[in-house]
Amino acid sequence: MAATESQKQPDSVASVVKVFTILQMLSAEKSIGITDLSQRIMMSKSTVYRFLQTMKTLGYVAQEEDTEKYSLTLKFFELGASALQHTDLISLANTEMCELAKLTKEAIHLGALDGDSFIYIHKIDAQYTLRMYSRIGRRNPLYSTAIGKVLLAWRESEEVLAIMAAVDYQGSTPRTVSSTQALLPILAHVRQQGFAEDNEEQEEGIRCLAVPVFDRFGAVAAGLSISLPTLRFSEQKAEEYVRLLHAGARRVSAAMGFHHYPF
Repeated sequence: MAATESQKQPDSVASVVKVFTILQMLSAEKSIGITDLSQRIMMSKSTVYRFLQTMKTLGYVAQEEDTEKYSLTLKFFELGASALQHTDLISLANTEMCELAKLTKEAIHLGALDGDSFIYIHKIDAQYTLRMYSRIGRRNPLYSTAIGKVLLAWRESEEVLAIMAAVDYQGSTPRTVSSTQALLPILAHVRQQGFAEDNEEQEEGIRCLAVPVFDRFGAVAAGLSISLPTLRFSEQKAEEYVRLLHAGARRVSAAMGFHHYPF
């Protein structure tokens, strides 16, 4: 039935359906042979074999040498654990973010690293009419944002170079940094002072401040930020906002098992 329905769909969609059908069956068995698997999900052995070999190459499926049966690897557990970590992080950060938004009336964001960029995983909107546009799930550059700099600053230079190797630096504004070599000393300064700034580097008229949130191992799990228009920004406010961000991030980090917040 599943195979018949997939034939009515575009090839790309049908392929995705087939992959997940195979994965669901594999998840229900400790290990299974290709003949048994193809019969249960009503797909040809050649089709099942092709998908299994691709998933094996990607590391999501393993094959026993003696029986040639297939099984899922722990790579799926790794993916699930990452998603769960973000879910827990959001839950723990929400109270602090709501309090920050109440105290400042400005937009509060939580962002996590994803490849060579970062994604907003939670946000509280500003209470003002004039505010920046953002949405949960939006992807942003690391080099021109306060959260992005925080996510990079506590990593070794070699890792930063590897993460940013394929990045095409876009000059969003005249203030945007143009290379990783130019970014590295900025990251060193961020780590030293304990917070990062976006001084109209991503969007003209918008200033952002961000601080790190640490996981139980002492690694930066996310960046916590406040964003506001330049017309409401002042150095006095910035100092107070960094203090509030650090206080909030310190409590979130402690809730995640890290009790030695350095700022």
